[in-house]
Amino acid sequence: MKLLLPLDIQYFAGEKTEKATPKKRRDARKKGQVVKSQDLSAAILLLVLFLFLIFMAPIMFKGFFSFFIQYYEKYILFENVTADTIMNLYVDSLMKMAVIILPVIAVAMVVGVFSNVLQFGFLFTTETLKLDLKKIDPIKGIKKIISVRAVVNLIKSLLKVAFIGTVTGIIIWMNLDNVLSLAFHNPWNTLTIVAKLTAMMGIASAITLLIVAILDYIYEKFEYERNLRMSKQDIKDEYKNTEGDPLIKSKIKQRQREMAMRRMMQEVPKADVVITNPTHYAVALRYDDESMDAPKVVAKGVDFVAQKIKLIAKENDVVLVENRPLARALYDQVEIGEEVPEEFFKAVAEILAYVYRIKRKI
Repeated sequence: MKLLLPLDIQYFAGEKTEKATPKKRRDARKKGQVVKSQDLSAAILLLVLFLFLIFMAPIMFKGFFSFFIQYYEKYILFENVTADTIMNLYVDSLMKMAVIILPVIAVAMVVGVFSNVLQFGFLFTTETLKLDLKKIDPIKGIKKIISVRAVVNLIKSLLKVAFIGTVTGIIIWMNLDNVLSLAFHNPWNTLTIVAKLTAMMGIASAITLLIVAILDYIYEKFEYERNLRMSKQDIKDEYKNTEGDPLIKSKIKQRQREMAMRRMMQEVPKADVVITNPTHYAVALRYDDESMDAPKVVAKGVDFVAQKIKLIAKENDVVLVENRPLARALYDQVEIGEEVPEEFFKAVAEILAYVYRIKRKI
């Protein structure tokens, strides 16, 4: 069996082997450090945009066609070309193009936001916009270039190029006859064939990129969890910062108990009676018919505390009455400062009457 020296223990305590605590995760999220794959967002965006363009192509084509016809009839055939007609042409062109292009832009924005929310939920932070001089440190920059992440990103890029190139090449090969016959078609048929091939290659490339992006997301999640790992010492330090030093907390609790004990003992001389077990339990009661509806427990305790209560009671001529069931019941059911429950009224009243008789005789 190998003996661990203090230096070895310190080394293992500083090794990041523990999962991140919820607080560490919350702090990282506030700083903008979340699991995110840029490729996954790009793949979802590319796939949705191609699908949207395929379904909206007829409508967009009609919009472009009608725009060019109106432009030709309104401005080309119009002989008097002036600055006003050119400005009207410019404004009309912007309005028509906006109606056609804005739906595509809107879909891209919505999909872009959705793809990010899908990965890490809704998050708004300005931490990533703050100036950090460490980011322009040349030494750290060189380390990033030759790091494992840089190698993984290079492999990932090569895989994307290879897969997408292979998929598009297969589609072109499968439609090679149509590609080779483009020179023999009229412009309309050529445009139609090119549009169909572009749509097919776009959808296939997006699906291929989506598969690669899912693998990339798994890797990013693994890397994120690895970077968030904590050492045992980090967890201890976090606990001290959030919950306080356990030693200090124990001392504070001890001091609070001592203060509460002193306050309780100061109330014993004001009690009318102390009901005892006789050795294990002691409960001090006080009753003032002008200010109280029922007798109140001003002190209670077991064993050493009970002996202390009885000692103070004797020193201050407070009557001690032995009633084992009542002492135990009051100790278990009534807290200090609370009034005696109604179920104990009869027993307590008999004891108080006995105490008052004794005091009158004295």
